[in-house]
Amino acid sequence: MRSSTYTFRRAVPVWEAGTETKMNRHLCFTTVLSPDLNNPVLSLAGSCSFVVSINGQFIAHGPARCAHGYYRVDQIALTKYLTAGENVLSIRVAGYYARSFAYLRQPSFLCAELTDGDRVVAYTDVGEGGFDAFLVKERIEKVQRYSYQRPFVEHYRLGKGAFSYEYGKGGEGVELARAEDKSFLVRTQPYGDYPVVIPKGEIAEGTVSFSDKEEYFTDRAITMPSKGMLDGFPEDELEIKSWIEVGRMDFSRTASFFCRPAQSIELVPNSYADVDLGCNYTGILDFDVETTAGCELYILFEEFFDENGEFIRFRIDTSNILYYKLESGKYHIHTTEPYSMRSLRIVACGGSAIVKRLKMFKVGYPARLITARLTTGDERYVKLFEAAKETFVANAADIYMDCPSRERAGWLCDSFFTGRVEKTLTGASRVERAFLENFLLPESFPAPTPKGMLPMCYPADFSQGNHYIPNWAMFFVLELEEYLERTGDRAMIDDARPRMEELLAWFRQYENADGLLEKLPGWVFVEWSHANDLVQDINFPTNMMYAMTKDALARLYGKDELAREASALRDTIRRLSYTKSGFFCDNMVYRDGKPVLSGEYTEACQYYAFFSGVATPASYPALWIRLRDEFGFDRRKTGAYPEVAPANAFIGNYLRMELLMRAGEVDKTMSDILDYFTYMADKTGTLWEHVSTQASCNHGFASHILVWMEKAGYLVRDEE
Repeated sequence: MRSSTYTFRRAVPVWEAGTETKMNRHLCFTTVLSPDLNNPVLSLAGSCSFVVSINGQFIAHGPARCAHGYYRVDQIALTKYLTAGENVLSIRVAGYYARSFAYLRQPSFLCAELTDGDRVVAYTDVGEGGFDAFLVKERIEKVQRYSYQRPFVEHYRLGKGAFSYEYGKGGEGVELARAEDKSFLVRTQPYGDYPVVIPKGEIAEGTVSFSDKEEYFTDRAITMPSKGMLDGFPEDELEIKSWIEVGRMDFSRTASFFCRPAQSIELVPNSYADVDLGCNYTGILDFDVETTAGCELYILFEEFFDENGEFIRFRIDTSNILYYKLESGKYHIHTTEPYSMRSLRIVACGGSAIVKRLKMFKVGYPARLITARLTTGDERYVKLFEAAKETFVANAADIYMDCPSRERAGWLCDSFFTGRVEKTLTGASRVERAFLENFLLPESFPAPTPKGMLPMCYPADFSQGNHYIPNWAMFFVLELEEYLERTGDRAMIDDARPRMEELLAWFRQYENADGLLEKLPGWVFVEWSHANDLVQDINFPTNMMYAMTKDALARLYGKDELAREASALRDTIRRLSYTKSGFFCDNMVYRDGKPVLSGEYTEACQYYAFFSGVATPASYPALWIRLRDEFGFDRRKTGAYPEVAPANAFIGNYLRMELLMRAGEVDKTMSDILDYFTYMADKTGTLWEHVSTQASCNHGFASHILVWMEKAGYLVRDEE
């Protein structure tokens, strides 16, 4: 069943006249709440994101993201946030209007309505309604992107009267214009509870100086806007190039501490302090800062400290930089976007500063709905349980995300695993329902995603390159079937039928005479290993997935002929791919006009064979025993079967553990989990995308270890 439509009583969507398609434009809408309100409720929707506060104190971040042309409406009860007397409600809206993996590029707007019972107290409209609109002139507009996948960094210039409008003290008003009518939907995802994280403590301090070295990164997020290849500002238009300034910094530690309290950090001119949150958390950073003579304040952040306890810069080509040009004064500051961090380096340049009451409001899935608990007191599993739970929470705020840091993107395939986790942890599929629905709502997806294909992640607007992964569209089908098993939501399956028929028709274009998919376009992706160098011309892991896809569609829609095709496809793969080596070959390539086996073998391909039903422990016992006993984590030490390229975390190692659990190898699965994940939990308190720190150190699918822990009897769920 699709989400219900929502109708505002009086509010209409508005934005500053003439700037709805201007990049990185920020407005703040405010209204004064009178003391006689009984049960005020704020209903609001917007593009791209917003933060709600009362008297400058953070309340909520939104919205819950939706498909092109649709907007989910948040409804927030305000009573518990009110203080005696009048209160100022403010909604700071980020209008990015830039293609990204995190947000759609749609004209900026806000539609908001404050009600008290049956009475509409305030609403957005032009020239009336009770909401005032101000330009967030403190925020610097022409700055670099945060990453290739996310829009702009948060950089500010703060002087006398900064954010005064959030306290009812006026500001630079703007002329509003009505936006086009919108299609609003009721939010079905749960609302966050925004628990507060207080830093574990300050661990070091030191001095900072500047040199002419060039240690800054030159990521595509920086260079491509100048070439017109990515939405953003050309380098020569930027008002500040903070990544270069940070790259020029030389740091010298002068003292180390064992987590000294960090609620008042005094920084002399050209000094820094390192702060440890204790875990790789995700949320809105909030603090007070005071400076008597002005300074430039940089807050640098990362997901961990290195082995020597030192801060790391530019690890994964993100501008993990918050910048504040401060005039003399006192300021209360919060970010308008969630960021992921365990380590912070707070730097004061050119003047002194005192940073007080540093904290984070965590943004993610609400803990109140998590009903799963461990059945063991074994500290090894307690640590993994907490790390996996934190990983899920951070990646399921409104959609399933790959990571809450560099991308915040709703990737398929990742969602196949995360969907299982939500059911395991909560007994429901609240976020999954909305996530899947987003792929079904629009009539079509923007070019160049071809008709019939699904985008690789969504909601997203891509600037260039590949926009779809055929393999991930297959995982959508598999997830859809499991979603039906989890929820019984047949209406969702029926809604998906036209899109699934279009998807199958797209794949059929690339079937050869043997029924194998051949020379697939797009980003054909198997996993992050050598296996992905072997995806053409005929890739067997992809075709193994295709057989699973046809079987799932056959069961979902009563298509017996698809089941017969899937069976024949598996027979063909066995005949062509399995060789005298005792392994399945990854692919066939054309030589002299004929397809021949490449002679390449990967660990991931073997796991795909068993995952897809091409092979079973009964039909290929020798291969199964070899994989079970001689592959996995220890093979990096033993060096066994060097001719078979090793798997990476995603997706090979996950398929391995899934297969072990299916086969009843509980002890072996739990041993693998301890081997693969304990060092991650130790370092960041979260679970990672790769087996190393080369990418995100908080990746949603990694929380899937909770599903295996449940199957092993280490985890149970209390009924609500």
